[in-house]
Amino acid sequence: MPRLSLPAAALLPLLLAACAATHDAAKAQAAANAASACSDDAGWSDPTPPRKIFGNSWFVGTCSISAVLVTSPDGHVLIDAATEQAAPSVEANIRALGFRVEDIRVILNTHEHNDHAGGIARLQRDSGARVLARAIAAEALQAGHADRRDPQFESSDGFPPVANVSVLADGDSVRVGPLQLRNLPSPGHTAGGSGWAWRSCEGAQCRDIVFADSATALSDKAYRYGEHPQFVAAFRAGLDALGSLPCDILITTHVQTSDLLARLDGKAPLVDPGACRAYAANARANLDLRLAKEAAGESP
Repeated sequence: MPRLSLPAAALLPLLLAACAATHDAAKAQAAANAASACSDDAGWSDPTPPRKIFGNSWFVGTCSISAVLVTSPDGHVLIDAATEQAAPSVEANIRALGFRVEDIRVILNTHEHNDHAGGIARLQRDSGARVLARAIAAEALQAGHADRRDPQFESSDGFPPVANVSVLADGDSVRVGPLQLRNLPSPGHTAGGSGWAWRSCEGAQCRDIVFADSATALSDKAYRYGEHPQFVAAFRAGLDALGSLPCDILITTHVQTSDLLARLDGKAPLVDPGACRAYAANARANLDLRLAKEAAGESP
């Protein structure tokens, strides 16, 4: 029987199909790995595979703590870096997605506690990125700890100090190439807290994404929110602003707060235009309860 040969042009579709099948299999395996990676009692530093959020936005955090990479051909923006111990896994997640840590141009932070800022010093060192933060947070990041303006000052651990933090004015936007992320001043959980809002697109479909800061009124045994009326007013103003934002996809600092991993894994709806409004309403109720308990003489 004579041998049959195909011209190169005819082989190309077959090769592309094979590549697509391999890619699909890799995605399926990654999804399977992600689904089984985290236990219900997972710690802040426990690693988990990265996930796509939407468009050019990616989850690169841990089983419990969110870190988000927003990418562009001109460089990337990283928001939070989890704990000091988790920094290597955050970097590994970025590389697993096919991106270079060295292409991160800007690192942002939600708030100045070790579970969200602990890995920033390493990511800054390894990427050469600029770190930007609101003034109070910038002081804390450079010192490696917050001061008494933080309601949890006496009960929070320190973290590796971050060099060369640039101060970002409240409400300013951060730009890297085509990327634009807007700062959302969010004092309350800490003094220097920030949320971040941006838009990601897939073709003609775009989504408004909000990485909301922690909004729980927690403190050490010495702090009383009721003794700081201006701070409480700023807390409420931040929640009002958050609740009014366009918000298709809500990301929270602790993944369990918004069932984030289940949503990214397709086990729950990812998109919910009312999520930020509900998150802000819940935080207001939590703050009101906290103030009522303080007024009744209850200890934190």
